Amino acid sequence: MGTNGNSEIKSKARKRKLQVIIQYFLIALILFSTSGKLNWIWAWIYLGVNVLILTINALVLSPELMAERGEIKENVESWDRAITLPSGIFTLATIILPGLDLRFGWSPSLAATVQIFGLILYALAMGLFTWAMASNTFFSTSVRIQMDRDQTVATGGPYRYVRHPGYVGYIISWIATSLALGSLWALIPAGLVLITLTIRTALEDRTLLEKLDGYSEYAKQVRYRLLPGIW
Repeated sequence: MGTNGNSEIKSKARKRKLQVIIQYFLIALILFSTSGKLNWIWAWIYLGVNVLILTINALVLSPELMAERGEIKENVESWDRAITLPSGIFTLATIILPGLDLRFGWSPSLAATVQIFGLILYALAMGLFTWAMASNTFFSTSVRIQMDRDQTVATGGPYRYVRHPGYVGYIISWIATSLALGSLWALIPAGLVLITLTIRTALEDRTLLEKLDGYSEYAKQVRYRLLPGIW
């Protein structure tokens, strides 16, 4: 790849980094505005864990991957566009509800040990998500066959155990978010995130089986999509 190509990739990678930073500032804004409290210690710890994760991601993820994740692509599967909206709404609700829950006292107070468990679970889930991204340079935000990047099947790292480890980490992270922020009500949209992403996993897996060379052979070796021994 020439100098111009490398420069373009680096520019797109910087754009993606900025997108993610803005995203986390918006999460902080939502948490503190909905709760009406700036001294919400669990929110600060949660955000601190996210800063650590962002730092690790910036160090271990390739510029090519970040560039891919920061761009809007044309050849996205039509069903993926349809499922992205409800999934995004449920994700947003999982961030909005804990602050409202704290402000209005909808949920009973959770023990500190439960919230600590939620934080640890969140960190582990995001660690798995990062591991999946680092192991798959074609890890995109949209479901598409990346013919422009000569996509191949990812078989290393967590892909040795399940075919969609990124979804495993992402789903668990939102359930863990609800616990870390002390909101039982937030488990409802987090559960809906689980449902929509399980559907997305099934549809993406079918797409890869049909369209990506070598994926059917890989699927014979790694039998399970999300949960080893179950599905």
